[in-house]
Amino acid sequence: MSLQDKPHRAEAGVSRRGFLQVAALAGSAASLGAGIARAEGKIGYFAMDLPDDRLRGMLRTILRIRWHERTMADKMLSDPSYRAYNHFYAGQEAVATGVCAALRNDGPFDQIDVVYSTHRPTGHALAKGVDMKKMQAEMDFRSTGLNGGFAAEMHISDPSVGFMGADGMIGPGHVIATGSAFAFRARGSDQVSVVFGGDGTYATPHFHSALNNARMLELPFIYVCENNLYHQYAHYSFSCPHSDIADAARAYGIPARVVDGQDVFQVYNAAKEAVDRARAGGGPTFIEAKTYRYYNHWGAPGATVGQLGAFGYDPLAITSFRPEREVRAWMQRDPVDIARATLIDWGILDPAAAQAMEDEVKAEVAEAFAWAAAQPLCNPEDGLRHVFAEGVVLPRQIA
Repeated sequence: MSLQDKPHRAEAGVSRRGFLQVAALAGSAASLGAGIARAEGKIGYFAMDLPDDRLRGMLRTILRIRWHERTMADKMLSDPSYRAYNHFYAGQEAVATGVCAALRNDGPFDQIDVVYSTHRPTGHALAKGVDMKKMQAEMDFRSTGLNGGFAAEMHISDPSVGFMGADGMIGPGHVIATGSAFAFRARGSDQVSVVFGGDGTYATPHFHSALNNARMLELPFIYVCENNLYHQYAHYSFSCPHSDIADAARAYGIPARVVDGQDVFQVYNAAKEAVDRARAGGGPTFIEAKTYRYYNHWGAPGATVGQLGAFGYDPLAITSFRPEREVRAWMQRDPVDIARATLIDWGILDPAAAQAMEDEVKAEVAEAFAWAAAQPLCNPEDGLRHVFAEGVVLPRQIA
């Protein structure tokens, strides 16, 4: 396996920094080789050029997503008073992290890149910079939540960081995202619009409409397909004739990449290439990240408190819809393990520093859940607010 294909594995006997020194000494030859690789459709070595704090930040983001997911799952299983529910993102953390690390996330709204999410939004939100405390309060229907308790999980949004919102339906967000991309191009901005979609989006008209329009208009648009193999309880092969969904994008003439969605550095490499192309006016890109969700479609059936993942029977699926060995096989290639081992291999962290980072993240997550639980709940009559642009709907009085 080459270093390019597996950037977390250094050349035998050569550290990350040693590799970069060798590349620097090679000078124009190294640049020429990288240029040829990209011209042949291969992915560059962008992650290796990032400063250490950016690389550590990727691992921290993955850990923040993971422990938020695990904490929520445990509360759903053990705390009868807990109100929130979720479509869990655990197992897919490297995709959101790698993509959002390549975006412009800070600055005025008319300069930052935007992201449109799915009904599985927590990983995308945290990777884009959404406040964890306010997000958790929103999911728990608290009036001080991110959206005042009106959005819950599937409609959270925070435009201030470019997180344009989750989508309870499968597909419409893709078309809206191309609308943002068109707006950026129309006003001469170099912003980029990204939409995340699962493998199930292939069978929707929005998938094809978004790709067609993005290609026809050469929009600064990136479609990230998180192919976790299943939409709800059916394997994606029941609705898609392609082994690689990226083939559908190529049919529209859109550059497409298939990457290991468990490896944050491969995801970042592909996203960086796509973002650079979009900013330069080169049009859209499609990225298919092969990944896997550790929990079932939604909620925590089949899961056990303190244990990562869900195994066995799901009452909503009537049966066990995927083999336990399949789940465990994917968990052997865990995004957390890969990112941590990579940074240790590259000399960015040592095992003790990595453990300290994880302990800090767990404490941060615990604090976020405690803060959210102490916030006031929404009032029943709040459901009648924001129905009209002006004024309120009065509660119906029952005699």
